[in-house]
Amino acid sequence: MPTEVGAQNWLVVGLGNPGLEYAKTRHNLGFMLVDMLAQRWQTRVTRDESRSLIGRAEFDRQVIELVKPQTYMNLSGEAVSGLLTKDNRDVTKLIVISDDLALPFGTMRIRPKGTHGGQNGLRSIIDCLKTQEFIRLRIGIHPEHPIRDAARFVLENFSKGELEAVEKILETAADAIETIIRDGAEAAMARYN
Repeated sequence: MPTEVGAQNWLVVGLGNPGLEYAKTRHNLGFMLVDMLAQRWQTRVTRDESRSLIGRAEFDRQVIELVKPQTYMNLSGEAVSGLLTKDNRDVTKLIVISDDLALPFGTMRIRPKGTHGGQNGLRSIIDCLKTQEFIRLRIGIHPEHPIRDAARFVLENFSKGELEAVEKILETAADAIETIIRDGAEAAMARYN
């Protein structure tokens, strides 16, 4: 049974770039996690709204809308701000998932608010919403070796070896999203950061 009428829906937004050529790139971890959650919660992310693809699911008696903005990473805020104009959506129940080049590969950071940290999708959302007060889950993509061209690196496909690890990382991140929804961001931070 979903939450009562008038309750706010959760908006779980995975950042990435649309198109098959970007599907398995490092910059698309947000999309990949939304796809995994959709599979876990038995829904499809196909409805078109506010320059995004959306799927609706229920978890822990709450309504969750899974979102993949189709604006490309650097304009993610335009899609997210458009989605938040509906009465049953509010920034207090917004979770944004992004890759993070500042974090070592496979590590995860959950924060209830904060800066963009150089991530252009988060920067766009903060600029468009005029607030940093939303939950974010960042997944590290920095390799053990130095990177010469960060812009190129984030748009490269994961290596075969990395892809095997990515599946496990995404499973853990999906558990973290469920913990945020069920128990709150602080509980998820204590368990997964």
